[in-house]
Amino acid sequence: MRLAGLVAAFGLGTGAAMACEQPPHRATDLPESVTFAGAEGEGVWAAWYGSATTRYGHGVLGDAIEGGALYAYAEGAGNDCDLVGVTLDGAHVFEDTAPRLADLDGDGMAEIITVRSSLTQGAQLAIYAATGASLTLLATTPYIGRANRWLAPIGAADLDGDGHMEIAYIDRPHLARTLRIWRFANGDLTELAAATGLTNHRIGEDFISSGLRDCGDGPEMLTANADWSRLIASRFDGTGITATDLGPYSATALQTALSCD
Repeated sequence: MRLAGLVAAFGLGTGAAMACEQPPHRATDLPESVTFAGAEGEGVWAAWYGSATTRYGHGVLGDAIEGGALYAYAEGAGNDCDLVGVTLDGAHVFEDTAPRLADLDGDGMAEIITVRSSLTQGAQLAIYAATGASLTLLATTPYIGRANRWLAPIGAADLDGDGHMEIAYIDRPHLARTLRIWRFANGDLTELAAATGLTNHRIGEDFISSGLRDCGDGPEMLTANADWSRLIASRFDGTGITATDLGPYSATALQTALSCD
């Protein structure tokens, strides 16, 4: 994760409520990690990582700088806006490109999806919510199980149309290359399905090469195959994952497919 200067448009995300001021310019913030919600309203509308640290030397995203804290602006009734956050203990970091905002429980307010890594047990998916004046950890997946093992999120959506939100990621995109799908329901995460032979990240890149699309017939997860030669669209029907080969992989092909062009 690169420690960059504060971008001029930090406070001007789409739908950002003007009751919230731009985040403070602190030397330890990671402003390139800011994520804005897509609409105004109660709940989290911006989140980002801070408390930059080098205590975890994995460097899978191109350097050894990771987040030691998660911050968010949460807007409540009356357009009041609070800066809320959580600071990790010394045994963890946020090993991630940026937080993701999605309404996982259907209450109209976004939760925050992160990648949290243990210095000894590797990465896990971790979900936070703004509760009062703080961020609360709602649920996690298990740690991968050893240091320097990572996961790369694809996105969150109701993948099978059952009314519950699922979160998709690639488990160890450089080793296991396994797509995993977890459902968030009743405040907990449950693994539903997995498929091997897929990836979305190369070691040292500070971005993730995947995403979700819906071109009119339901959500699809777009990734590369294991050797980066083919662009793959995967679907989840509630029981299993099916894959469709969309042709040769390239960054341009991925972006075109995500746009449904």
